[in-house]
Amino acid sequence: MEEQNLGRALSVAVADGDEAEAARLAGAALAAGIDPIVLVKDYLQPALEQVGDRFQEGELFLPELVLAGDAAKAALDVIKPRLLAAGGAGEIANKVVIGTIQGDLHDIGKNVVGALLTAHSFQVVDLGTDVTPKQYVEAAEREGAQIIAISSLLTTSLPYHEDVIRLLCETGRRANHFVIVGGGPVNPEWATQIKADGYGRDARDAVLLCQTLVSQHAKPPLAQPLCFGALK
Repeated sequence: MEEQNLGRALSVAVADGDEAEAARLAGAALAAGIDPIVLVKDYLQPALEQVGDRFQEGELFLPELVLAGDAAKAALDVIKPRLLAAGGAGEIANKVVIGTIQGDLHDIGKNVVGALLTAHSFQVVDLGTDVTPKQYVEAAEREGAQIIAISSLLTTSLPYHEDVIRLLCETGRRANHFVIVGGGPVNPEWATQIKADGYGRDARDAVLLCQTLVSQHAKPPLAQPLCFGALK
């Protein structure tokens, strides 16, 4: 099968929530020489976005959303070692601590962001889900991370974003780390309200955001957040 056919089949397997088939196709695509970045960016992420849109429109229900997330995770588990190998070939100078904030157990969006960051030569420290503000701050300090990336899918978890920034300020560490936010209920207005340094609408935007933050001369905190992918 040519690249496009394998990629499309992978997208269908993810959308259908077929975990075993998604993993198999991811391996077949890598064996066929398809760039792992392409697999994540052009096939996995669009499939997840489509599933998310159908869920929001009431065409799919929560169990189907969970199955799609599990299928995408199975594919990512196959693809990620190749991403790490590709990233390891170059200089990895920038580190990101990433996690899903306290009160939220959703991880597929975070996983896709982490995979793409790894593919773009960032060193990613994944704290998992239900991460407390204290855990973010302690990990960022311990790892020497330039960026703290906070993911949320549940609106009820949003107040903890602000707690991360408050804790950084109270401990005198705000100037050490950029804080970026993203996820379904997050938007540029929220990033501005809590005085975050950036917002990305999807995984590609998150990569561009991180690249911009580490390449500029400004130090955290920024006077206004950088926002990528904001809806017009």
